[in-house]
Amino acid sequence: MNTLKKGILFAALLSSLFFISCSNDDDDDDLIGNWIKKSSFDGPARSSAASFVIGDYAYVATGYTGDEYLKDLWAYNSAGDYWEQKANFTGIGRSSASSFTLNGKGYVGLGYDGTNKLKDFYQYDPSSNSWTQKTDFAGTARYAAVGFQAGGKAYFGTGYDGNYLKDFYRYDDQTNTWTLMNGFSGNKRRNAAVFVIDDKAYLATGINNGVYQEDFWEFNPATDVWTRKRDIDKDTDDDDSYNDEYSIVRSNASGFALNGLGYIVGGEGLSTIWEYNPSTDLWTERTAMEGASRTDAVGFTINNRSFYMLGRIGSTYYDDAWEFKPLEEQNDDDN
Repeated sequence: MNTLKKGILFAALLSSLFFISCSNDDDDDDLIGNWIKKSSFDGPARSSAASFVIGDYAYVATGYTGDEYLKDLWAYNSAGDYWEQKANFTGIGRSSASSFTLNGKGYVGLGYDGTNKLKDFYQYDPSSNSWTQKTDFAGTARYAAVGFQAGGKAYFGTGYDGNYLKDFYRYDDQTNTWTLMNGFSGNKRRNAAVFVIDDKAYLATGINNGVYQEDFWEFNPATDVWTRKRDIDKDTDDDDSYNDEYSIVRSNASGFALNGLGYIVGGEGLSTIWEYNPSTDLWTERTAMEGASRTDAVGFTINNRSFYMLGRIGSTYYDDAWEFKPLEEQNDDDN
């Protein structure tokens, strides 16, 4: 090949590479969603904390620093963007506990204390800033289970007790009792994510024996019925309308809902966020979290504002906090 032909070929290759690079950048730029850094968490940096929301405050309790299993409790005022320390959790310090809000009170239970899997269960009353131990969870001691409240009913389910689990129990705060619920035919898992939209809970992601789970479920507490929705893995179906570019499967992610849509963000080595529309059963990728990728973080929504914070990557633990605005374009200059 003569010199002229070599030069033309080389120029064409450079042009192709430049075009591909620009196309990828354009794809990133096309994603909608803005992340705004908020006041850092006042407590020690940690992962695997529990959280619940009551009124205008989000509460973050327990977790692991890499050296210590924690039992402190902090309240976040989203309007003022500041933190207040509250009464310490009265159980043993732990990580990977589960939590929910029910009738104006917060509940935390299960978890791991560095030696034992746990099944004790506690109620937090914000009016008296006090904790009360309640009836132990009726299932096996476990950690990395999901907790949620939907339709005025509260649940713990899945997790790990030495075996990967798929059972669910409902808690009745009037009788202080647990009831085993039947009907979930999904896969076993731990470290799943859950969010609640219009009094229905949506369960996705998680891991079972090293395999990321692809099945996705909707739970209606009014009927106690679980309904399988479209899988969250690409290449699981011939329907090109929804799964060609899906990369939602993961574990140790965080879930929250905002304005009738659900979100799953982060997880093992990930900073991506996906938005779920229950009316179409479709997912859309949004702008990836602007801070460091992380696992075992906390996500919640207060008064139609969503936040994501804490977590770890490897042995590095975080105390930063971020607000996610899904309808805004990413602005790198607002932090």
